[in-house]
Parts: sequence; structure tokens; C-alpha cells
Amino acid sequence: MASLWRYLLAGLGLAALLAGILAVVYLTAPRSPQLAGPDTSRSKTTANGLFVASFEPERGVIRQGELQSWLLTLKTVAGAPVEGAAITISGGMPQHSHGLPTSPQATNYLGDGRYRIEGLKFTMSGWWQLRFAISAAAGSDTVIFNVVL
Repeated sequence: MASLWRYLLAGLGLAALLAGILAVVYLTAPRSPQLAGPDTSRSKTTANGLFVASFEPERGVIRQGELQSWLLTLKTVAGAPVEGAAITISGGMPQHSHGLPTSPQATNYLGDGRYRIEGLKFTMSGWWQLRFAISAAAGSDTVIFNVVL
């Protein structure tokens, strides 16, 4: 009976030793970096640094499944409004590999560098990208905005 207890205690000791080794390996193993979500800032400098663009829903809220209007505000890096810009819009859902379900257009110049973008529709929740190609007197540039619903 005493030898049975010895084997039992030896087995428990071995199990505790193995658990300790596994804990040390787990806690000291290199970790893969956590993937950050997309940049959802609503104001940023364009890719070539020609403009500062801001993008917001005209009614202040993002609505899924409805056609909506957004406002794109373009300023020079010095802060002057960008007038007379030609703007084209493209985009989609990068994780789903599909484009936008509509063809949004810059329809009105509202003054002070503000342009109304009409015809945006987000049909499902998730990560959407909107790419703006901007051509104005200062040159041509692009900016990408991420929208997460």
C-alpha cells in the first residue's frame, strides 16, 4: 500500500512539473501582433499631401440599407477651401472582395470646400472603404476613408 502512495505522489509531482513547464512555455512564447482595425478617422491628408479631406454623413448618422448623402470637405494644407474640384468615388468591402452596390456621385458644391456626395448605400454591416479621386487646380490626389458598421 505504501508503494501505491509513492507512485501516486510521484505521478502527481510529474503532472505538476509538466504543467509548470507548459505554463512557462505558453507565457514566454512570442505572440503574433494583434491586428488593428481599419483607420476610421473622418479627416485626413490625401495620399500625396495636396489636400486635407473630411468626410461625414450629412444627417450625422450612418444608416445601413438606405440611400444617403455625405459631405466631403476639401481644404488645402494651408486651410483654404478647394473649389471646383472634380471628384470620383469608388470603393467596396475589402474583406468581401466586392464593390459598392451603388454609384455615388459628387452632386453639389455647397461652398467653403464642401461637396455633397449622394447615392451611398451600405447594404450590410462590416468594413467599407470609400476611395475619392480628386482633381483640382492644385493637382490630382486620392484619399480613402474606412467606414465600419
